[in-house]
Amino acid sequence: MSVSTMTRRPAFAVNSIRQWWLNLGRARYPDATRLLITADGGGSNGSRVRLWKRELQKLANQLGLNIVVSHLPPGTSKWNKIEHRLFSFISQNWRAQPLVSYRVIVELIAATRTKTGLTVRCQLDTGRYPSGVVVSDAEMAALNIKRAEFHGEWNYTISPNTYPSNCAFIS
Repeated sequence: MSVSTMTRRPAFAVNSIRQWWLNLGRARYPDATRLLITADGGGSNGSRVRLWKRELQKLANQLGLNIVVSHLPPGTSKWNKIEHRLFSFISQNWRAQPLVSYRVIVELIAATRTKTGLTVRCQLDTGRYPSGVVVSDAEMAALNIKRAEFHGEWNYTISPNTYPSNCAFIS
């Protein structure tokens, strides 16, 4: 889990996924060819947010993985399993604790444990994510996105763009 010093932004959300993959996911799932992301229908990672999709394209290109996204339908964020399986325990853990600094917030989140074995990793993301970024129609057209047959506006796969064989990737 990442905590940002900035308001919620699509680039931050995608960077949180990147950090999870680089620090934990690829070691746990070395044979993975795709990532499945379930996301709320609105906010910084909403199904209509162009910057979210552009940043996911960059991530797919960087990791060489298909990124499958399934958004919860509008008005159904209460069904998001992470709300029940993670955030409720974080809230219980920091109840009545003054959240006076980012350090305190990160430490309280990271101290969250349950009897069933949930442990939480947390880090502070001090990255700068500018607001007001406009994604052009040309950038949208360049996305390698395939909409699912069922509610393609909410469910889609972003695949890496193909590059010439002399293209080098930095990770």
